[in-house]
Amino acid sequence: MTSPFKTIALIGKHKNPDIITPLLSLGRYLENRNLEVLLDDRTAGTVPEKKYPAMTMEEIGARADLAIVLGGDGTMLNIARKLAPFNVPLVGINQGRLGFLTDLSIQTMLESLGTMLDGQHITERRMLLHVEVARDNTVAFSAQALNDVAVNRGIGGNMIEFEVRINGEYVYSLRSDGLIVATSTGSTAYALSSGGPIVHPSLDLIVLVPVSPHTLSNRPIVVGPDAVVEVLMHPNGLAHVYADSHSHFDLQEHDKIVVRRAPHTVTLLHPSNHSYYRMLREKLGWSGLPRNAA
Repeated sequence: MTSPFKTIALIGKHKNPDIITPLLSLGRYLENRNLEVLLDDRTAGTVPEKKYPAMTMEEIGARADLAIVLGGDGTMLNIARKLAPFNVPLVGINQGRLGFLTDLSIQTMLESLGTMLDGQHITERRMLLHVEVARDNTVAFSAQALNDVAVNRGIGGNMIEFEVRINGEYVYSLRSDGLIVATSTGSTAYALSSGGPIVHPSLDLIVLVPVSPHTLSNRPIVVGPDAVVEVLMHPNGLAHVYADSHSHFDLQEHDKIVVRRAPHTVTLLHPSNHSYYRMLREKLGWSGLPRNAA
């Protein structure tokens, strides 16, 4: 069967020698299927064999039909943000336990990829968030996030205070350790550990989850994908804003953090037998009802 993907980029966790063997195995497999193989330039620096063209993310975005990411969910988050503007589909291969985003194992990756390359796969589109920090009528910081944007107090600092508005309407003032603004993808990350709901990834929604609020009546709120969330900082000690726990910025009094849907989406491909609920059971340790004793 002819593959719908002709040029495939291989991207591995940066400076991790454990990716070399499975990456070269993938490269040989794809070559045997008469597919063109590319490496991102950072991965190429880890691989001793210089068999494949090394390219920047921008060059991969312009040329690749598919990107295969070897690593964990953190690696996938990073690559997803960079390739989102180019609409390159992503497949994730996890080196350890299966992740929420990297759901193929190294042990079965060739078998799974074979059927996926033949067109037998599930396609998911995930929304991104765009965050800006407005300070003195200028944009002091901006970033994109696939999981979440989090406003947090600094290490060792006291609770922080801020005002929250949605679509320009005042919602509440909050004293807490922070606030998480998450996508459905991020609902199983930091937001989940702070008491937020699990949101199926097929739903484009934005979840606001207070982190250890001073008032227990402050509960998570779920809003539509086109909502604009504004967080206005009150006088505080140390406070920071994070995008996917990666990009971060130190906040000051009167800074306004604006979070909205990003213009791009991320496309993830899964094997045709992929089950979101099975993954939740495995990752979260859910078990079925006990059987009756014989």
